[in-house]
Amino acid sequence: MSSHYETLPNTLYPDAFHVAAPEAPLGREVWPRQPGVFIRLVGSEAETPAHPDPSQRALVAGQFGLVPRWVKSASDAKLRSTKLVNARADTMSTSTNFGEAWLAGQRCIVPMMAFLADDWRSGKAVPTRIARVDGKPMGVAGLWECWKGLEGEVIVSYALLTVNANSHALMHRYQQPGSDKSMPVILNEGAWDAWLSAPVEKAREFLRAYPATALLANPVEKKR
Repeated sequence: MSSHYETLPNTLYPDAFHVAAPEAPLGREVWPRQPGVFIRLVGSEAETPAHPDPSQRALVAGQFGLVPRWVKSASDAKLRSTKLVNARADTMSTSTNFGEAWLAGQRCIVPMMAFLADDWRSGKAVPTRIARVDGKPMGVAGLWECWKGLEGEVIVSYALLTVNANSHALMHRYQQPGSDKSMPVILNEGAWDAWLSAPVEKAREFLRAYPATALLANPVEKKR
């Protein structure tokens, strides 16, 4: 499970993703139910355009931790969203939490410099920073949603898509022993627009593990 990640410096958004930097400052790390940003195609608030232009990307502010449309209240949304930060690629289409967003084509890209995972090989959780070897930002596949309450509340939210990593040369060592291993879906730069605009039946082709040789893992130094 990827429960938090490291954000980009504002100067990198235009060059790396061809979008404007966030209007509101973000924290260095984003945790569940905290504000973050994601990239989607320009269109209506609630759905992907019928004929999307792949060059039209928009940076959208939202909460990390998806709020399904069927949630009844804002208080219920807060309780559920902390556990809905990751959507498993093998079950998302039939999930009561993520299925509606997936079938509606509400796909997004979550910009990040790195994600954090716990290394349990020593018997203790060692926080570890996973980044690209080349130091470039990551574009992680995600799903987004716009929840509207009966009293006019609106919560825009998103989750990261993950794939199984039990056999991954790097990521198999993370997360608690005995549990299924997973990792975020890191998209190649050349696939970003195709991921956002592909028909739902074709979108699964993008959901694969990123090569271990292209990733770098470093333990996070604790502040003294």
